[in-house]
Amino acid sequence: MFQRALQGKEKAWGPEHTSTLNTVNNLGNLYAGLGRLDEAEKMYQRALQGFGKAWGPEHTSTLDTVNNLGFLYAELGQRSKAENMYQRALSRFEKRLGYEHE
Repeated sequence: MFQRALQGKEKAWGPEHTSTLNTVNNLGNLYAGLGRLDEAEKMYQRALQGFGKAWGPEHTSTLDTVNNLGFLYAELGQRSKAENMYQRALSRFEKRLGYEHE
């Protein structure tokens, strides 16, 4: 279903539209849950680049994708990459939302 949605959104709105990118990120989540980690990384990287371009590096959608990459890298045993992603997400979430945001 995600593949169908992605194809339709790419056709209607283009590959860099934020709605398309949400589907790309969701597809990455699905692939990660299925253990298809290489495919998940490709989806997350695509979403991250697109969200960064569309909304900037501190938008919550961009940061959610950074966090997803941190989780993925942890699953892959790439602890240094995971830590970098988690630190990046944390510092920017704190900057954008404050330290005590729930």
